[in-house]
Amino acid sequence: MHYYKTNKKKLFVLLFVCICVITFSYVQAFSVIPKKITLLEGEEYVYNFQSFYFVNIKADNSEALKLNNKDIEANGNYLELLSPLAFKTEKKGTVNLDFKAFGLIPLKTMQVDIIPSKKLVACGNTVGVKIKMEGILVIGISDVDKGSGERNAPAKEAGIRVGDIIYEINGKKISGINELIEQIDSSNGKKLEVAYKRGNNIMRTILTPTIGINDKKYHIGLWVRDSTAGIGTMTFYDPESRTFGALGHGITDIDTGLLMPVRSGEVLESNIVAIKRGVQGTPGELKGIFMENKLPMGNIFKNDECGIYGKLFNNDLKMFKNKAYPIGIRGQVKVGKATILSNIEGNTIEEFDVYIEKVARQSFSGPKGMVIRVTDKRLLDTTGGIVQGMSGSPIIQNGKLIGAVTHVLVNDPTRGYGIFIEWMLKNIDGNSNNHLQELKVG
Repeated sequence: MHYYKTNKKKLFVLLFVCICVITFSYVQAFSVIPKKITLLEGEEYVYNFQSFYFVNIKADNSEALKLNNKDIEANGNYLELLSPLAFKTEKKGTVNLDFKAFGLIPLKTMQVDIIPSKKLVACGNTVGVKIKMEGILVIGISDVDKGSGERNAPAKEAGIRVGDIIYEINGKKISGINELIEQIDSSNGKKLEVAYKRGNNIMRTILTPTIGINDKKYHIGLWVRDSTAGIGTMTFYDPESRTFGALGHGITDIDTGLLMPVRSGEVLESNIVAIKRGVQGTPGELKGIFMENKLPMGNIFKNDECGIYGKLFNNDLKMFKNKAYPIGIRGQVKVGKATILSNIEGNTIEEFDVYIEKVARQSFSGPKGMVIRVTDKRLLDTTGGIVQGMSGSPIIQNGKLIGAVTHVLVNDPTRGYGIFIEWMLKNIDGNSNNHLQELKVG
């Protein structure tokens, strides 16, 4: 009986150890397989996951990618994660790889984004940016004074909030503030049906304009905005298509912090006329003027979290140095020396030394992929480091375009954030923001 209990105890310990090893291996395999990676078309990449698991890998797009130089079978390919895994990209697109341990236990789904392998012209020019919104952004709600101490708030009572985007009244598309005013003035106090966007939903409501005591005109109690303008830096353009990316972050409304959807926009040549030097606690600024006497350099068709995008006109390509760089994807970016191209005087583009202190490995895109520190003495003496207006300055490392400057650290203007160039490129497809007809109606 004692012998039986001893063996039972040993078996229990062995089983417990096996479960622990399998669990640890599962967690380790799960953690080393990234949720998302970006690769260049027509190239091969080797990843060493260093996991003990034997996996089956299936793909939802088997034509875009090969594993270990073999096509991905319909039933998946069985591979050891302990050995290096080679990805050979065949054509651009997105592939979802479904990993299953031992071909049975779901492990992880990894998204592989394959982008074209091409050379881009790194710019560094400051440009004037003007955009007109798709719709009218509500930036404030107010009461209407009807006199005799009586007040009401038509828009507020109808459920409209700050951050909503009005795009239609009584079935008519509204593209500017003047059109909104015309609809209100001509209402004669009758009810208006208003369609507006809130987040990813389209809402509808009814409101009744009220005559104000001061001007005897109809009002609905809203403060609105339909356009914006400023100075930023162009990051790159594609010499084949003339499409460009700039800023490295989206243009947001100063009052609401919301991304401004683009109806139309343009970039103009600009000159830097003054610099407000950055100091701890107060960001600096490049102060420039738009060259209004010249035709626009190009149009803008998109504004998202990774930058603004558009197309340059042929006649303005001569203002760039036209030096094309190969793309450096996130996995090729290293802690160490790099340079940025920036325009801090007149319209002259110069190269300045920086040091990449940290490289983030998160899968999601955004403007904070790396931390950079300005080491160039002349730039530090002139601007104090990174200042407003430098957003979009291209970052070059080992002869490759790897990203763009996006934000300054307010408490240390010598340091700031950068976005990976692959994140900017993934957002350049298409020619507009989310269309209203694609949104959920509710």
